[in-house]
Amino acid sequence: MASQETQRVSAADFIRGFANWRLQAARRPVVVTHHGKDAHVLISLDDYRQFDSRAAVSDELTSSLADLVESIRDGIVVIDRARRIVAVNPAASDMVEEAAATLIGRELGEVLPRLGDNILFGHINRMIDQRERFSGDVPGILRPRQWLHADLVPLAAGGAIVLRDISAVMEGAAAGDTRKALADAVGAHGSVGYAILSVREMVEDTNEALTAMAGVDPAAIRRVRFSALLAAGVRQDFVEALEGVFRSSAPARLASALVTRDGTAVPVTLSIAERRGAYASEGAVVVVTRRAD
Repeated sequence: MASQETQRVSAADFIRGFANWRLQAARRPVVVTHHGKDAHVLISLDDYRQFDSRAAVSDELTSSLADLVESIRDGIVVIDRARRIVAVNPAASDMVEEAAATLIGRELGEVLPRLGDNILFGHINRMIDQRERFSGDVPGILRPRQWLHADLVPLAAGGAIVLRDISAVMEGAAAGDTRKALADAVGAHGSVGYAILSVREMVEDTNEALTAMAGVDPAAIRRVRFSALLAAGVRQDFVEALEGVFRSSAPARLASALVTRDGTAVPVTLSIAERRGAYASEGAVVVVTRRAD
């Protein structure tokens, strides 16, 4: 607009001096009062068109944001200051397995009965009472052993609860911790060797027990084909067993012989299992134990 400043005139004076006030409105808004209270605003046609254009853009943005919230895969629940649900998106409706229409107006604790015993409950109260934000991972809100990542966003009328199911991620992390503990236990045993192989059979890592069996430095066998560590007569058997593991994803076990630095063939048993990534095979793990032949 031409100016953000406004000038006020009573309705009676506005009528008597309309021509003057029309000219004044071309430069800055004129507020027409009635009984001392603001009642109308006179602005220029250019200012009105600009205002109308901004209003149209605002309406389009509001509509677009609503469509965006509807399409987000995270569950979004909006509550008022009385902890009643005022809006949910389809993802949230799917999470609680109830139609959105049946959720509106109900208390949050009724829809999520496990919430009262969850740490998230206190954070929701602080979001409503103190406009405090929160972001964290919480278990068991909807069902046992389910993990959700929760973001709490204060709003003028209450707050929004954004929920994402991260159960698979948490299970993967727990499995990773278990595998690490197992590898540490194998390493502590001292007589069980293992090698981590790429899909091309190259040694990516080993433990001390395996390098001690072979009598070599760990760095000496990095990026070396594992079959090169075996006696010539059993190499093909290992290669075929490894290919079978990659084809079927089923682990394999075979008798073999590990060649030491001085050329001695040590009878061993090889156990092979595939390392499977999210999209493809990442290689294999070979566990090596001595055989008492």
